[in-house]
Amino acid sequence: MKKLLLASASLALAAITPASAQGAGPQPLGPGLGPNGERPGIPAPRVNPAPTIAPAPTAAELANRPPRAPGISTAVAIEGAIEANRVCLGNTYKTTAMIADSAGVPIAMISNDGAAAVTQRIAMTKIQAAMKYHMTSGEVAEKAKTDAALAAEIKANPLIETARQGAVPIMKGSETIGYFAVSGAPGGDKDEVCVRAGLAKIQANAQPN
Repeated sequence: MKKLLLASASLALAAITPASAQGAGPQPLGPGLGPNGERPGIPAPRVNPAPTIAPAPTAAELANRPPRAPGISTAVAIEGAIEANRVCLGNTYKTTAMIADSAGVPIAMISNDGAAAVTQRIAMTKIQAAMKYHMTSGEVAEKAKTDAALAAEIKANPLIETARQGAVPIMKGSETIGYFAVSGAPGGDKDEVCVRAGLAKIQANAQPN
């Protein structure tokens, strides 16, 4: 009799369970919530395909916090980045403009709407190339075409790996006070056109910060 009662209860429960929910996998976690806890009309968080920032700092890094190296002011860097992106967007290129201080640490980075996330990282590789070899990243890329040792060194450097045109040192007289890079145009030569436009916007006002 007990077995018959249990069987009847199971059948009754199955009868009141919607067919769409039977064998449908994870069920909502609560009223109005989806199987992953998302709310109606609010999409689940997207996975960043190309994160720009490094992992969280270590305890040793947190204990020692030197200021940024000398570079142009933040306000001037923002002006230059906006101008570079404006020029590129005028040619339908959705780009990221990055301006770094004299140690290669970003002061300003602005991505145009619709720019690929990975352009942020590519811009940094261009800055790293310009900073390491004391020339534009385009000159580095050109030199690597005929210098096998340099090409191998670049490939082995995880901060660069591939030399690309599109980063230029920011100079004050003979002193390098920063770096300016753009990524996202269909070719580094086109990126550099936008860099030059942004650089022209800020060059007269570039002062160490």
